[in-house]
Amino acid sequence: METSVFTVTTGSTAAVVDITTEVASFCRGKGDGLVNVFVPHATCGVAVIETGAGSDRDLLTAVDQVLPRDDRWRHRHGSPGHGADHVMPAFVAPSLSLPVVGGSIAFGTWQSVVLVDPNRDNPVRQVRVSFLPG
Repeated sequence: METSVFTVTTGSTAAVVDITTEVASFCRGKGDGLVNVFVPHATCGVAVIETGAGSDRDLLTAVDQVLPRDDRWRHRHGSPGHGADHVMPAFVAPSLSLPVVGGSIAFGTWQSVVLVDPNRDNPVRQVRVSFLPG
């Protein structure tokens, strides 16, 4: 298995960051197999969605509706509502695996890999990509 880590700066607001270019670049020339994308953080996740048509903002809106940023959370350090950030990876998982065919991710037409980070307290994230040849 081959693995690599890259850094993503998400900033001080909730963010959906397209990381497709970095993941695809890692896969280039590797043949057939699986790529695993993993974020080693307790308050963010990765997903495959359509970007550029408002879906990224829709995803953040849905996360906010399911996990409101208020004082209901027992986990209370950090920004108000930070406890919701710690529950979010149960809804948007911290890892995903994608098929790679001929060194390219076998996406559908509009699919992209995104980092989903509602946490305003940690603006720098690490993403680990690992390739398992098939």
